[in-house]
Amino acid sequence: MTRVTRRLDKHRSYRYWLAGAIVALIPAVAGCEAGLNAPTLNFHQAANGAYTSVDGVTVSNAFIVGPALNQSLPVGGQAGMFLSLLATKTDKLERVTAQGAKSVKLEGGAVNIPASTSVRLTGPAPRIVLTDLSAALNGGTTISVSLYFANAGEVTFSVPVVPHAYDYATYAQPAAPTPTTTALSDTRKKHHAQASDTATPQPSTSALDSAVPTPTPTPSPTS
Repeated sequence: MTRVTRRLDKHRSYRYWLAGAIVALIPAVAGCEAGLNAPTLNFHQAANGAYTSVDGVTVSNAFIVGPALNQSLPVGGQAGMFLSLLATKTDKLERVTAQGAKSVKLEGGAVNIPASTSVRLTGPAPRIVLTDLSAALNGGTTISVSLYFANAGEVTFSVPVVPHAYDYATYAQPAAPTPTTTALSDTRKKHHAQASDTATPQPSTSALDSAVPTPTPTPSPTS
């Protein structure tokens, strides 16, 4: 047997050994993945948010920041939504509605979208705020959201709710709502009425007049 033949046989043997080792390793790896520490049982960071498009407007990486891990946003609470917009022609995001939120605020008003320009509503403070939640909101769920554009019209799609943790921990939660002018006015009126009811009554002028005796005139001497 020549030296070249021996080298070829040695090379073939090595390849057979390597292939056998790989085949033997596959069940072991699969067994680890199927155990209690399988990746499907652990939290995985979402790679991207929701995507959709309507009549030249593209909505990308849309998500809602929910509560901290293992917690819920309560009924009546609020949550911020983040996304990016790109339009082939000038448009405007005029309003938003969301499942489970009685109203959705566009902080700063309608959002202008110049043609061929990416508009990133990515925070850290949210421009889109779901307010007065009608049901508790949990991370790992999705809700239906509708966007209304001046030219492109309406688009409805499912948006994931991510926990306020990991890469999403840097996003700010919506600021607590401040009392409206009407509410403040009603509060002042209520306090004023209570103060009036508990104030010490002051005697009237008639009562004072009747309480002070009228002096009797002294008769003048006759001359």
